[in-house]
Amino acid sequence: MFLDSQAVLSQALLRLPQCEATTGDAATLFHVTGHHDARGQAGEETLAESFWAVARQLRETSKESLSPWDIRLSQLRALQVLGRHGTMRLSELSDHLHIAARSVTEVADGLETRGLARRRPDPDDRRATLVELTGRGSSLLDAIKAARGTEAERLFSRLSEADRADLARILRQLRD
Repeated sequence: MFLDSQAVLSQALLRLPQCEATTGDAATLFHVTGHHDARGQAGEETLAESFWAVARQLRETSKESLSPWDIRLSQLRALQVLGRHGTMRLSELSDHLHIAARSVTEVADGLETRGLARRRPDPDDRRATLVELTGRGSSLLDAIKAARGTEAERLFSRLSEADRADLARILRQLRD
């Protein structure tokens, strides 16, 4: 159950935008107490502020955990999609990653240059190109999953098993 919770949280937070965009409505609707401001004074922290703080922490941890492999988060996400769904057209990869076609081409270029993925013509449509993981890409993905699992374990170990299950359930609800 823990690994399922970890995967849901990781997927939900990896898709977060780079910036913090909260509205006044969110700030007034969801309050979480026990926050201290920059001057050390007690105040209220909104649910949105707490969420974004954890998201920033996870994003930083994610960047740090990827540094030994010199891989960008967008490339990792592409490897994960290919690892989960197998060979696919670049347009399908673009849809899975929610990025523009030209952006997925840049991601695929980077992966192919490093020998992590390869492109080939689609035998069913001469106009389309397929992309697939290489053995090296699959091995790298496994190594990164193991390292990130350790990092996530460290973070989520502060939560009880019941809290992790609740968090995973809530995040699934928000994601879907």
